[in-house]
Amino acid sequence: MNWTAYVDGYCERLAPGLWGEPLNSLSNLAFLIAAIAVWRQPKGRVFGALIGLVFLGSTAFHLLATRWSAAADTGFILVFVLYYAAVFPHVFFGVRRRLAWLGIPVFLAFTAVVASLGGGLYLSALLGLVLFAVILRGEHRRRFALAAGVFGVSLSFRTADHTVCGNFPAGTHFLWHLLNGLVLYLAATAATRRAASRQDAAPSITSD
Repeated sequence: MNWTAYVDGYCERLAPGLWGEPLNSLSNLAFLIAAIAVWRQPKGRVFGALIGLVFLGSTAFHLLATRWSAAADTGFILVFVLYYAAVFPHVFFGVRRRLAWLGIPVFLAFTAVVASLGGGLYLSALLGLVLFAVILRGEHRRRFALAAGVFGVSLSFRTADHTVCGNFPAGTHFLWHLLNGLVLYLAATAATRRAASRQDAAPSITSD
């Protein structure tokens, strides 16, 4: 496979070139802002770093439009989601850190089922946020409900990108970035605040 091959995946991009997707590239600043905001919170450095990687991967992809940058974009998002799947049971339900690792294969199996029904990673992440809002209470329920609502709107903009090209050549993918910066901030903040309130270790599952 040629990892440097050109990838044209969005309405805004018309040809190869570093500045072929100005809105899609600049809107990635939403991830950087979220990363800094989370990093500065108590217990927030791991999540802040992971959101920072999402910023780097997405920015690289929308600037370079190559296969390797596309893989980095998707890969860093997947790392954040899988890490969250492992952290969630430990932070919110006190599951031992070693057992909390099982959240990763559980989420992957769930994603495989969703994919078999025509969905994928993003739909399974949306359903996960909805589930979190259902099983939690109080502030955390409201936070995850808001995150799920925003992510639902965000996913609709991502899906609509190619269908609006005729009327809106810039597309709608940049709105996916702007809204997802908020989604990652809300999800990360929910975990960091819960960890801080438990006076637990930083959101990590490296040891007991």
